[in-house]
Amino acid sequence: MSQGSVSLQNPGLIATAGVLQLDQKSLAFRVGAVVIGTLALALSSRIEVPMVPVPVTMQTFAIAMIGALYGARLGTLTVLAWLGEAMMGLPVLAGGAGGLAHFAGPTGGYLASFPLMACLVGLLADRGWNAQRPLLAFGSMLAANGLCLAMGGIWLAGMIGTEKAFLLGVAPFIVGAILKSALGAASLVALSRLAKRSDPK
Repeated sequence: MSQGSVSLQNPGLIATAGVLQLDQKSLAFRVGAVVIGTLALALSSRIEVPMVPVPVTMQTFAIAMIGALYGARLGTLTVLAWLGEAMMGLPVLAGGAGGLAHFAGPTGGYLASFPLMACLVGLLADRGWNAQRPLLAFGSMLAANGLCLAMGGIWLAGMIGTEKAFLLGVAPFIVGAILKSALGAASLVALSRLAKRSDPK
């Protein structure tokens, strides 16, 4: 049986509106999911390897997972809510930072890419790039990480020049992007198996 036929015959928790199918839940449930998502993003920002001018964090892993789990619409909304908290000065960014200054500094391009990352992963997950097809799930997260590095690098190039932007803002993060994408795809597969085991059907 092909992977495609499995997806069509057993949509279960995977095929629509993100793994969690939150579009089918009540408004209160979705609001709670957004709050939990913003907390997860804030916590992932605390897992940091200090680097200059841009630190390595687990933010992009968490953003890709939220896109896959929540779907494009609610995943994007969750990331926007988290960025809104950061704009208000709450300590939810890397290293517990917050405030508008970070959106105009070296990390501005990366921050601007985050909602697009969640949207991209969510859209692709809803089209079968999910736990049923781990390689495609990996590809979607890698594409999202690539988008982040591209936008962040372009923004940074405007501040320190193209060569320095690539050496300081793109190259050091390529391996991490691959590893976090692999971790994300593996996490989706693990969650999918866990969901199937807990399904009474």
